[in-house]
Amino acid sequence: MAPAVLDAVREELRRRPVPDDLTAVVDGALRAHGTLLGPVPLAQAVRAVADELLGAGPLQRWLDAPDVTDVLVNGPHDVWVEQAGRLRRVDVDLGTPEAVRALAVRLAAAAGRRLDDAAPTVDARLPDGTRLHAVLPPLADGCAALSLRVVRPQAFTLAELVASGSVAPALAPVLVALVDRRANLLVSGPTGAGKTTLLAALLSRVPPDQRIVLVEESGEMLPDHPHVVRLTARRANVDGAGGVGLADLVREALRMRPDRLVLGECRGAEVREVLAALNTGHEGGCATLHANTAADVPARLEAMAALAGLDRAAVAAQAVSAIDAVLHVRRGQDGARRRLAEVGVVGRSPGGELEVATALRVGDDGLVRRGPGWPRLAERLGVPAGTADPAGMLAVHGTGGS
Repeated sequence: MAPAVLDAVREELRRRPVPDDLTAVVDGALRAHGTLLGPVPLAQAVRAVADELLGAGPLQRWLDAPDVTDVLVNGPHDVWVEQAGRLRRVDVDLGTPEAVRALAVRLAAAAGRRLDDAAPTVDARLPDGTRLHAVLPPLADGCAALSLRVVRPQAFTLAELVASGSVAPALAPVLVALVDRRANLLVSGPTGAGKTTLLAALLSRVPPDQRIVLVEESGEMLPDHPHVVRLTARRANVDGAGGVGLADLVREALRMRPDRLVLGECRGAEVREVLAALNTGHEGGCATLHANTAADVPARLEAMAALAGLDRAAVAAQAVSAIDAVLHVRRGQDGARRRLAEVGVVGRSPGGELEVATALRVGDDGLVRRGPGWPRLAERLGVPAGTADPAGMLAVHGTGGS
């Protein structure tokens, strides 16, 4: 698209920020510069203009691709996408480092955020839900670095997760029972393993007459539920004022009559408020947590609680009574497959330290096996712990690992 045409459309959009027909605006700009296009080329030109002025320019085609989850820009000709779970380099020409910077600044402005030498980093959500993170030089070496994570406006059902292989069929009734019995759940896993997707699917099974208050740093979770109240954190401005953190929002959420209190992602000191809430009658609460394995969850809880001034003994005492089950998700060796790998229960070791014991584990063969934590989980589910197929509910295959 010729720069003169883009400038003409841009000027028209300044006069009419929400034009009735972008096609007419583009067609008029083209005609003014001596170009007449047929219906198909004109539609392509309109799409190119929309991508350039309202979207992410040459990156937009990748953001629109249904199997792309991340678009990463390291330089004008160094662009990578994660597609179908695999990271690969793609042939995209963004021009010059100055053009990449201009793109980053424009996207930040679209999110209502400032990005310049005085505020050289931004973490924001674009109007379509895409998460933007950008860093300007000299913090980024040589060129602005952009990370765009696509948030698909779709809530998967538990049945769909089972059909896709993300949840073993034998675990589906366990998850349903945990939701129905208002168990407090912690979904753990590494980045991009599907924590938010799993939790959204579980929240979609919450009865419609229950009120879900959802606290997030950026609005990503989309449960299919008629009564969801979303609270989103706000970062401080460049003067350090106006910030509202997750801990503040959790406290506010407790005053909003939640039937289910949900923290999209537990990152720091807000863990104190969450554990306190789950210990004071707020059943059915949920949160997600970054952890490489389920066994790492206690260390992550202790590290975050230390930021809130809680010692290890206090964390152990609260976590054991607050969290009924840990659902750990992980990515496969090829990075493409995401699945629920383990259901654990929180307890204390003989030395009094916080630990997560495996109750159910999905092996590489797809079979679900009981672990040492199964009796406690069975008690919470209200099923006999000693039978191979308790209450006809599970198709598990004895004890042991995968």
